[in-house]
Amino acid sequence: MALQLLEFGGEPDHVHLLIDIHPALDISVLINNLKTASARRTRNRFADHLAPFYRKPLFWSRAYFVGSVGGATLETVRAYVDAQGTEEHARKSAAKNAKTKPFA
Repeated sequence: MALQLLEFGGEPDHVHLLIDIHPALDISVLINNLKTASARRTRNRFADHLAPFYRKPLFWSRAYFVGSVGGATLETVRAYVDAQGTEEHARKSAAKNAKTKPFA
């Protein structure tokens, strides 16, 4: 198998995917395919709900971030992805931002 989705989580404006991929797999092609397929399925399934919000043909932004997690344990990364979107995660993020932006 070329890839396996291990964990999925996210925030209102982005998602986190923990994917185990074969080193020869082209990550940019994978991301493009995921965005294309998920946009098509979402638009087909929720067309009436999305119509007022998405008038343009773009559903996802072109940007993406990919990071290697070779230095962390799989359990640590899974816990991070799983915590996305929770109240605890929001509280910790707000506290961290308050420490790093003293004049905001």
